[in-house]
Amino acid sequence: MSATRSLAGRLAWSATAVVALWVVLLTVGANVLLEKALVGEADGVLRARAEAAAATVRVAADGSLDVVDVRDDAALDVGTWIFAVDGATVEAPPASPDDVDRQAAALAAGGAGGRTAETGLPDRLRLLAFPVLDGGRHVATVVTSTSLAPYRRLERLAWIGTGVLGVLLLVIVHLVLRANVARALRPVRQMTGQAALWSAGDVDRRFGDAPRPAELAELARTLDGVLDRLAAVLRHERQLSDELSHELRTPLARVQAEIELLRERPRDADEWDRGLAVVHEAAGSMRQILETLMAAARTRNGRLPGRCAPADVLGPLLRRSGAGRPELDLRIDVPADVVAGVDAAVLERLSAPVLDNAVRYAVRRVWVTGSSQTGMVRLLIGDDGPGIAPEHRDLVFAPGWRADAEDGHDGAGLGLALTRRLAAAAGGAVTVAGDGTGAVVAIDVPAG
Repeated sequence: MSATRSLAGRLAWSATAVVALWVVLLTVGANVLLEKALVGEADGVLRARAEAAAATVRVAADGSLDVVDVRDDAALDVGTWIFAVDGATVEAPPASPDDVDRQAAALAAGGAGGRTAETGLPDRLRLLAFPVLDGGRHVATVVTSTSLAPYRRLERLAWIGTGVLGVLLLVIVHLVLRANVARALRPVRQMTGQAALWSAGDVDRRFGDAPRPAELAELARTLDGVLDRLAAVLRHERQLSDELSHELRTPLARVQAEIELLRERPRDADEWDRGLAVVHEAAGSMRQILETLMAAARTRNGRLPGRCAPADVLGPLLRRSGAGRPELDLRIDVPADVVAGVDAAVLERLSAPVLDNAVRYAVRRVWVTGSSQTGMVRLLIGDDGPGIAPEHRDLVFAPGWRADAEDGHDGAGLGLALTRRLAAAAGGAVTVAGDGTGAVVAIDVPAG
């Protein structure tokens, strides 16, 4: 990328443009002031010569004018005219061009004096008219001239010098600005490059609160926030994959078992129908699981759509969960008029891991109750088993956590984590509620 397209280049060139504008303004202003000063200096020299020449003019008794010869008279005569009031030339410099003589006479005839003019000759002259007074009466006008060539040469040298200095200043300023901007932006490039590397292979790294300039500290906080969100997305993706694997394990195992049974020996039509029915049910269960989990993953507003009657969902689910332990006393007490604001499939996926745990650890009894509260529906699932230790009440919902890894259970410890995640996506919560014998888990979901 070219320097002018980079941020450092644009900043350096924009700052150089501002400095260039000021340099141009200062250069022009300084040279204009110098020009006025030189013109004033030339006028001062002309006035001094005119006053000296006016001092040599005498008015005779008959009113005629006479020029008194003084020391250095030759120096006074150079470029000096003396005109009477009537326009007659009293004295003129020798070998003066006719055009200059005419301009001097016109300047003297123009008024009481004090006026200036410049000739248009190649060697430009500046003329100044000075009145000669006698007893307060204007009797003559002295016109003096000087060449402006030395002043013009000085002006040209000033323009060239200030122009060269201005260009050198702009080059130095641009190089210094570019170096400083590049040095200032170097930490930004380093931090963005580091964030890119971390996002590719180490999303748990952060810039932290190390001392930095305010701008870089703000950038560090922003990049840390981006990395936090990226890490959260990756965690959710891994968790979703684990949950899918956990939830699909059972129906896939049923499908595989039925297929192996059907392939072991020839079967009659009734056995094929029963086997296909099991496979069909397992496939439907997998589809329902996928739809439920994907709906939870896609939810962004904290609520899942739909509504259902918990009594209609939890009754069959409780019987299926307890089918392997017919000795248990399974009871459900959920009013029929209680309506939850979640789909039946979501409520089933919410409750299934809790019911499975209750059936697994119960001694004689598993029970389910439900009630409506302000805007929420509370479902309590309890058993008379060993219960949940107080120090484990938050850990039981952590993905992969198990209180006893040697209990012979082949689960991955993701069931209750899925329950909490689905409940949170639906706008509810799952907590451990019981304080007595056995375990009691409270599932709170929005009312329908």
